[in-house]
Amino acid sequence: MAIPTFEEIMLPLLEVIKDRKEYPANEIRKAVSNYLDLTDKEKNQMLPSGRETYITNRVSWAKTYMKNAGLVEQTGKASVRITERGLDVLNENPSRIDRDYLKRFPEFVEWRTKSESKQKETKQISITNQTPEEMIEQGYKMMQEALYSDLLDKVKSISSQGFELLILELCKKMSYGDWASHTGRTGDHGIDGIIKEDKLGLGEIYLQAKKWENQVSSKDIRDFAGSLQATKTKKGIFITTSDFSSDGRDWIKNLNDTVIILIHGEQLAELMVEFDVGVSTANEIKIKKIDQDYFEQFL
Repeated sequence: MAIPTFEEIMLPLLEVIKDRKEYPANEIRKAVSNYLDLTDKEKNQMLPSGRETYITNRVSWAKTYMKNAGLVEQTGKASVRITERGLDVLNENPSRIDRDYLKRFPEFVEWRTKSESKQKETKQISITNQTPEEMIEQGYKMMQEALYSDLLDKVKSISSQGFELLILELCKKMSYGDWASHTGRTGDHGIDGIIKEDKLGLGEIYLQAKKWENQVSSKDIRDFAGSLQATKTKKGIFITTSDFSSDGRDWIKNLNDTVIILIHGEQLAELMVEFDVGVSTANEIKIKKIDQDYFEQFL
């Protein structure tokens, strides 16, 4: 049999984890492979890159889509567990779960809409209407969006102190001064870290790092601004895994001699990918074309 597509894997994946236990990625792959009765050859068949098997790749994408629909959740141990919504779906006894089925869930629609808007597309283009280069670009963007989502979930699973240290590491990678320090203790006026504005140490920037699920309110931002004033600092960065309220964003626009930059969860994930914090390169593809200038000399 042909190896099922990632959509065809969604329902079997839910079935093998319906006991509500936490399943690491390798256990899910094995369980799904056995459920589908794949042969050893099919289990070991590699993608053209030679870096990953087809079944591993497709199980991963099935998890990503269902996670964004709320059918599975990533736990603190980087494992996956079925949700109550996932169990409700199984109780409906569907014959198939695919992208069209997942559109009934608002979270999934929001995720896909956000992804497509970033690609400046109002709808997904049919593969038959795309050039090979366009297909590569679209695939790359989809992979990046999935990576941002998974990375943010991973960040949310670490400790609060670990999150503060991660933010300091990110700032260093972004070429701020190497004298970054971690405060997070009594008497620090609520400041979580301090970085130098540049490698020469000219000026200090104070950090507030909050690993929150709830939206950051304008009061939280005003308190941070008060901490900056208490330390006679004019520059601050407030970073959260969630988002900021609209009135909080509006409030910082009226600050006179103080500058506060707000970074929400999605921006944080994008910066981590850009500066290689918590991620590694899985694959590289070189695309070559004819060098027209080279052949000009022979005409």
